[in-house]
Amino acid sequence: MDLYRRVRLACHHDGLSIRAASLQFGISRETVSKMLQFSEPPGYRRKAESRRPKLAGFTDIIDGYIEDDKFVPRKQRHTAKRIFDRLKDEHSFTGGYTTIKDYVRTHHQRHKEVFVPLSHAPGHGQADFGEAQVIIAGVLQKAHFFVLDLPHSDACYVRAYPREETCFLLCESGVFCLGRFIAV
Repeated sequence: MDLYRRVRLACHHDGLSIRAASLQFGISRETVSKMLQFSEPPGYRRKAESRRPKLAGFTDIIDGYIEDDKFVPRKQRHTAKRIFDRLKDEHSFTGGYTTIKDYVRTHHQRHKEVFVPLSHAPGHGQADFGEAQVIIAGVLQKAHFFVLDLPHSDACYVRAYPREETCFLLCESGVFCLGRFIAV
């Protein structure tokens, strides 16, 4: 990284040419050009997927093992080593362990569960009605309730009513606004 930074500073700040930087730092002109092209080293990128001819007939079996593992406890799932051993013993696999390990790793990376974060605009809310068994003055009763949730601010309002009709009448007669009904 230090060489990368020094080459970029010499060329961009001091005005050194690519050829002069190549001679000064003892690296090829193509390397200096790449260093000037990217602000950070881009790293190695494989152009094509690696071929695995010995694995060709066994991918469905490996996928089956991994699929079956979804229904067993985590500690009982197949490791790449266990898959390799089973393929050798049960299916006469002649390839190497690294081939199996790489395939299992890429399979897990491709099938990772993805989560999309929820975002809520200010002012948007969610309302719902429900019922619950409550104890009031030592008596078990059914209460009907109204719930308003404002996810942007994490504010929540819950109000219970003795009868379902009361809850609906109040909501139909006005707009609910944080504990107050405003007639429309």
